[in-house]
Amino acid sequence: MSNILKAFINIVNNHQSNIETITQGNNRANNMGEGLESYIKDVFANTLTVDNPQKKLEILSDTFSYQGNKNNPPDLILKNSDAIEIKKLESKNSAIALNSSYPKAKLYANSPMITTACKNCESWSEKDMLYAIGHLPKGTQQLKSLWLIYGDCFCADMEIYERIKSTISQGINTISDVEFTETKELGKVKKVDPLGITDLRIRGMWHIANPTKIFDYVYEYDESKDFQLIALMKKEKYEELPLEDRQVLERLALNNEIEVLDVRIKSPDNPVRLMEATLLVFKI
Repeated sequence: MSNILKAFINIVNNHQSNIETITQGNNRANNMGEGLESYIKDVFANTLTVDNPQKKLEILSDTFSYQGNKNNPPDLILKNSDAIEIKKLESKNSAIALNSSYPKAKLYANSPMITTACKNCESWSEKDMLYAIGHLPKGTQQLKSLWLIYGDCFCADMEIYERIKSTISQGINTISDVEFTETKELGKVKKVDPLGITDLRIRGMWHIANPTKIFDYVYEYDESKDFQLIALMKKEKYEELPLEDRQVLERLALNNEIEVLDVRIKSPDNPVRLMEATLLVFKI
């Protein structure tokens, strides 16, 4: 079963900073995002060096239980393990666009924002949410940095976001003389005008700050490096991962190839409370 540590090790051992350009469609940004998604799939499935398409498909099928689409989170689910959301940035400090899906510390099977296929991909009720955030400067195919970071390290509890969403929706529903429609978004108002021919669709457009900015107190972005890989998780999560994978990482740390650091980070729900976390760093 794959996990974040295996992916980290695969990147260290098979470093590839050029993201394949996917040429389907006309939107370059989307194409580069698809190239990053393919790379993330490869590092978790250990298929970076697999050339046979049929063999690669079989390995990916054994590694993942679900692959999503652009409109519904998550992008991937590891079999019997974490959900993964992949984000491509052209600037190392730019905010992360989450569109209509608010930040998630965890992914829940009863969420109205996920598809039926996602709910039914395996037997599950809750999954850890892992964000893979890649920085590919505009006009290049070079992956300059990649964050692998769990949602519970920087996303608040679901009720924080749901409260804002519900309050906005309730406020919209207080407008008189218009017809409302049930929707997964903030709301849809029908028959706005006297002729009843104009509708208003109301969507949330969520953004969250970049981990490079959020966690500058535990990791300083190194402008001199060609590539840097940063993984952050709660210490308890790190200690739950397979011992053999942790031992491989710690041997790499002894050889000064990577850093395995104990850090304390702010709780997303109460910033004055510090949480024990593990920070992994690889730079070249």
